[in-house]
Amino acid sequence: MVVAEPPVKPQPQKFWTVEKKVNTGIFAGLIAADAITTQKGLGQGYRESNPFARPFVTMGAPGQAAGAALGFGSGIGLVYVLHRTRHYKAERIAMRLLVAGESAVVANNIARIR
Repeated sequence: MVVAEPPVKPQPQKFWTVEKKVNTGIFAGLIAADAITTQKGLGQGYRESNPFARPFVTMGAPGQAAGAALGFGSGIGLVYVLHRTRHYKAERIAMRLLVAGESAVVANNIARIR
């Protein structure tokens, strides 16, 4: 008589992998660079093009910090929700898209304020 073993339940992956820590650090640095370049651009007479961020950045550094914290938290929150729902591939793609998108924003800011 052959006894069937119960199916092995896959173990969930850890959220804070080395890759995620590095990407989160890069993302945070890019958000800081975006904040600095945005404030510099506002000082040169430019205006914030993002209508969601505009109310925050026009309040100076405290408003910029609040907006940056909301953006960072929502980005990492999205990645965490994807992780918790075991969409690991979508989680990695989302994290990379966040970094790429913020990189493009910073590059655009730098090009405009030069």
